[in-house]
Amino acid sequence: MVTASPIVRFWEVDFWRGLAVTGMIVYHLVYNLSAFGPYNLNPYSGFWLFFQRGVAISFLTLVGISLSLAHDRLLLRSKVPEFSRFGSRGGKIFLYGLAITVVTYFFLGDWYVRFGVLHCIGISIILGYFFLRFYWVNLVLGLFIIAAGWMLYYQAFPFSFFIWLGFRPYGMYTVDYFPLLPWFGVVLLGVFLGKTLYPGYRRGFRIPDFSNIPPLAFFGYCGRHSLTIYLLHQPVLIAVLALFGLIAFSW
Repeated sequence: MVTASPIVRFWEVDFWRGLAVTGMIVYHLVYNLSAFGPYNLNPYSGFWLFFQRGVAISFLTLVGISLSLAHDRLLLRSKVPEFSRFGSRGGKIFLYGLAITVVTYFFLGDWYVRFGVLHCIGISIILGYFFLRFYWVNLVLGLFIIAAGWMLYYQAFPFSFFIWLGFRPYGMYTVDYFPLLPWFGVVLLGVFLGKTLYPGYRRGFRIPDFSNIPPLAFFGYCGRHSLTIYLLHQPVLIAVLALFGLIAFSW
């Protein structure tokens, strides 16, 4: 078994996260071209729907893996994994989600983000803390939550106060919706995967160190700064597309 220092990052996790954040940018570029440009693209079906789901599954799985790694890193340093560490992190990300809710409410109207991916990640980090001591429970409960969310996906309800859980009300439209059912289940599977692949904050498999190869190093850098990229990428994309639109119009 290959071991690692408690202060060392696992490059393959950052790389995977970097791939996910790059895929997110690609998907949102397609969405913006469909919504604001003269392009016949449909991000809600076919290839782009599966692409978006793959990116989302990667992100939420990595949330669980990262929770497991953070928990075991603290234990390896002989520190108590206090709830405040995870609660403050989750609360901060949830507040970013609320900020996106406010911004999209003014710019998108009825399509505004009610409970998007940042809301889900923030709450999942807070709830996930209570499952970090378990192993098989995360696998079983994660699969159960995913199955429950899958059943709710095709239903609509005459109330709206359980949107966050997965009970979609009639006539709800939103550009970003990640309820806890099923997505918290994906996070729990990530916790299980983290404990399986990196038991005790040690890599349980052998892999060469490709972290300094330029293309992979780029994705690793993106993975280490994924939250910042997430918060900034849409304004940058829209500004670039608007600039290109102005240039094309001037011609």
